[in-house]
Order: sequence, then C-alpha cells, then structure tokens
Amino acid sequence: MSRVQIISAVQAAQLIPSNSLVTISSSSGLNTPDAVLQAIGERFAQTGAPENLTTFHPIASGDMYGIAGIDHLAQPGLLKRVIAGSYPSGPSSMPSPKIWQMINANQVEAYNFPSGILFHMLREAAAKRPGVLTQVGLDTFVDPRRHGGRMNDCTPREVVRVVEFDGQEWLYFKSLQPNVAIIRGTTADEFGNISMEHEGAYLGAYDVALATRNNRGIVIAQVKRLTTAGALHPQMVRVPGILVDYVVVAPEQMQATQTPYDPAISGEVRRPLTEFTPLPFNTDKVIARRAAMTLRESEAVNLGFGISALVPEILLEEGLHGQVTWVIEQGAVGGLPLTGFPFGCAVNAEAIIPSPDQFTYFQGAGFDRSLLSFMQVDTDGNVNVSRLAARPHVTAGAGGFIDITANGRNLVFSGYFTAGGLDLAIENGALKILKEGKARKFTSQVEHVTFSGRRARTNGQNILYITERCVIRLEPEGLTVIEIAPGVNLKRDVLEQADVPLRVSPELRMMDARLFKPEKMGLKLG
Repeated sequence: MSRVQIISAVQAAQLIPSNSLVTISSSSGLNTPDAVLQAIGERFAQTGAPENLTTFHPIASGDMYGIAGIDHLAQPGLLKRVIAGSYPSGPSSMPSPKIWQMINANQVEAYNFPSGILFHMLREAAAKRPGVLTQVGLDTFVDPRRHGGRMNDCTPREVVRVVEFDGQEWLYFKSLQPNVAIIRGTTADEFGNISMEHEGAYLGAYDVALATRNNRGIVIAQVKRLTTAGALHPQMVRVPGILVDYVVVAPEQMQATQTPYDPAISGEVRRPLTEFTPLPFNTDKVIARRAAMTLRESEAVNLGFGISALVPEILLEEGLHGQVTWVIEQGAVGGLPLTGFPFGCAVNAEAIIPSPDQFTYFQGAGFDRSLLSFMQVDTDGNVNVSRLAARPHVTAGAGGFIDITANGRNLVFSGYFTAGGLDLAIENGALKILKEGKARKFTSQVEHVTFSGRRARTNGQNILYITERCVIRLEPEGLTVIEIAPGVNLKRDVLEQADVPLRVSPELRMMDARLFKPEKMGLKLG
C-alpha cells in the first residue's frame, strides 16, 4: 500500500500556507523543482495566495533567463523574504531576473549568506539545536558590522550576530523552523523513497527534507517517474520515504537549464575525453593557463565559476587530466568538471556527495587549493564577487565562495585587470592593450567584501591574483606585482591602471612566454 500521496503540481501549490517558511533544494537550474514552483506562482497570480512567504535556498534557484526557479515566485505580495546562498545572474545584455528587480526596488527582504552555513543551519534545525556558531564570514559582507548579509535597504538586520565564545569572536546564525520543503529527484516509489540516478548532483535534498519533517512541516518531492514499492535498491535512496509527504511527477524535467538528460552528467556512463575540443586561444585561455601553473600533482583542488572553470580543460589539453582531483561545491569529486548550464557537475566523476558534506570539507580546509574569480580587489586584498551596485543582476551573490575561502590554504583569484570596453590582442607572443577598460577592478575599497584579505594575512593564507597582464601576490606589506606579461608597460598598464598602491617585487619577472602562444605549453605540474 502506498504511504505517500501522488498529486499534481497544481495540487501541491494548494498546500503552501501563507506566511510560511519554504525551503527549496536546487542549484541555479540544476535539480530545480520547477513544476511545483511554477504552480505556486500561478496560484498566487490567480488567487492572491499564498502570501508573505519566506523562501530559503542554500544555493540559487533559477537561471539567468528568469524563466525558472525563484522567478516564478518573484511577485510582490507572494514573497516577503528570501534567504539564499546565491541568486540567478546573467550578462548585462539580458533583462534582469524578476527577483533582482524586486530586490533593487525594495519589494522583498533579501539576505545572502554562505551556502555551507545555510545547509548547516538546516542540520541544526533538524536536531533542534539553537544555530550555527562559526568564524566563516567574519570580516566579510556577512558580518553584521559590515552588511549582515543584507542585499537592500528594506531588509532588517537581526539574522546574524557577533558573539564571543571561549575568548574568540564568532558569527551566530540562529536556526529557522521550515514549514514546507520542496525537493527534486528522479524516481519515487510507492512509499515515497526518492532516488537521484538521473541527477548530476544530490545537493542538500535530504537536509532540506529532514529539517522540515523534524519541525512538523510538509515535504513535497518532484520527480520524473514512479515505480513500485521495493523496486529501488536501498543504496540508491537519497531521501527516505519517512520524510516525504507528497510526490509530484514531472516527466519533462530537465537535468539542468536547457540541458536534456545526459547519462554522463549523472555518472551512469563514462564520456570519452576525446569529445572535448581544445579551448580557443585567447586571453581567457592565457589567464586559465597561468592559474593551471599554480597546481601541484595529486592536489585536491576546488574550482569556482568564471575563467577558473576553464582550467580542467587546460590540463586535459596538456595531457595532465587526472593529476589533480577536482572538488566542486555541488558535490562532484574527480572527473572533468563541466562549464555552462551544467556547471557544478562533472563527467566521469569518482564520487558525488551531498553538498552539506562537501561544505564541511571546505570550511575545514581539507582541500589543497582553490581556483576562483574576482570582480574587484582593494588595498587590503579583499575580493568582491557578490555585488556590484551598478549591475547587481550580473552577480549571483556569494554561493560557496566564503565557505571555501575562509580557511583555504592556497587561493588563486583570476580575472581581468580592468573592465568595461577592454580590448586586447595577442601578437607575436606579446599582449597588446588596444583599448583600456573604463572600470578599474583594483580599487581603493570593494563594494562587497566577499573575501577578507585582512583575515587571510592573519591566518597565513597564500593568495594570488592572476590577470591577463600581471600576477599579484598578497604579502604582509600589501599587494605586490610579481610577474608582468610580455608587451605590457609596468607603469602605464599596471601601476597607473589601479586605484590601489601596488608594490613591485624586487624579483619581478616576465610571465611565462608559453602562455601567450597558441600551441600546447608542455605544462608539467610541480
């Protein structure tokens, strides 16, 4: 006999009470329970209910097109508050997602907290513990002495507090009690057991469901298909049926945004690496190559979005695939990480683990190195990747960036030295700046402190900033230029294009000439 109710998405939407806290397991367009979210938005548009929801997203829910995830709920009156690890983002050439329009118009309270902290808040809520006590986020925009994670003026302050414990400062995030959980899987059996064999990541579906169940809420699972009781191997079950109340079948659900089901993404088959063609030769590749040069054989290396995401393909081209193990916040370990819409997944992965466990690994600095991006860097070496006032919807918020960088031993931030109209060329092995960017990315003070350079120096972390024209190291005395690209004038193109004082290393050297040539580098890892 079935122990779970099979309902439609429309019926699921009817179950959401006004004024409730709704937890959602997704990562941008990955594993998004979109059919249920769309039905909730349509119900509100037709009836005005449910009202005043608070939604809780450990990672983002939705895509840059604003046609999935949280944008279904982005209606004044439906949403009161959003607590998220990240938000949908896209290029400035595209319309802003509706959620960003609401945030910018002060129509919804909006918080951005580290993804790992949000997952751990759910675990604390499930165990009826008071909350998360952590030093992750100190001296960043999450710290209430800066922004307290607030993304606009209408958002109140009292969610995170600074407390003293055992003679040290900590951030305290109070547990929340969710009323509804909305998760996604591949298959549900008649008992409500949920498997995820077609998913590229498990994310935190179990933790979302557990926190909600233990606080007497309801759990709704969207899946692709149904099977009979007992048909799922117990080791395949990622959310047991004892935590699930309702199942919605959505056979058309995509694996990720604009990504039909691909068994290689979910680890069911292995993809021949010969299918991946070398990256085109351009300045993106130059930066990614220089980041690859920091790697050491047998390291476990975290990978972030942006130019850094190209580094695995650099190693593949150089015949070095497998010499480091990639670890990604969505849960993939090993394999070849993917770019584009399926970012967060990997083909030929060695393992896929739940995101909350991956974030525990990151917060404790179990990995060797992280390759990340930057939008702004300031005098203290602080990095902003989470917020630009002039272009807020092109940024996604912090995601796992703060979890990863708080204690990471070796951090490499990659990006362009300037932005806004920058035009570059590579000619005869030298970099040519045809037109300088209008926006200076090395600035006196970043708009959002997503990474604290001050704490990094105190903690003895090793920090590099890699650009197309130079490499900078964060030293006790400050930001120091240690390498410069061939064809670049140090004074004109570097020192005078920064709004921060840059020291020049007495051992300044030229960036490796092989970076600026189209043929393979013959790269060897240390």
